Amino acid sequence: MSKVIVALSVSVDGYISGRTPEGAEEFGRGLGDAGMLFDWYFNGDTPSEVFEGFKLSAPSARLFDSLAAGDGAIICGRTTYQHSSEFGGGSPHPQAPLVVLSHQPLEVGPAQTLAYSIEEAVDVARKLADGKNVGIMGGGAATSALAAGLVDEVVLHQIPILLGGGLRFFNELPEHVELRLIEAVPAPGVTHLHYAVVR
Repeated sequence: MSKVIVALSVSVDGYISGRTPEGAEEFGRGLGDAGMLFDWYFNGDTPSEVFEGFKLSAPSARLFDSLAAGDGAIICGRTTYQHSSEFGGGSPHPQAPLVVLSHQPLEVGPAQTLAYSIEEAVDVARKLADGKNVGIMGGGAATSALAAGLVDEVVLHQIPILLGGGLRFFNELPEHVELRLIEAVPAPGVTHLHYAVVR
């Protein structure tokens, strides 16, 4: 059965995007002042075999491509969707369709699927993934999936910076979630921390 995997770049103090510049619109802001969270996509000489244009360090490429090649569908929450300019009506992954989680009506692109609960989103994504894994991005969607006991693995691409503000990866959970370290991969500009969720 396919796994549900939460994975995203995160600062040491737990932020997935930075502060919104003064006067900027709340949505469509992208990463705010935290663009460096994804510098590791381009700081090496090993081309990604999944994402065209990515040139990673060798250790990052090995882990990143292994995860990315296993994705059959991606789930993101409404906030991530809107901050990311709706992914241009497509998906952030070149080979995996996007399921957008929103608890309110939301217009999505014809190549995207809307779900109103995390349970529905995972169910729809599993069908779209056709036996491959389901990736979850965004703090709200990740927290909802963890709280519902739907996550199998968590991957933190931890960047050595303290942002001090912005959007956090994890929101408040109703109880502890125990993790078991599968692999820690140090690489230039990032440490990849791969965990299994203990049930």
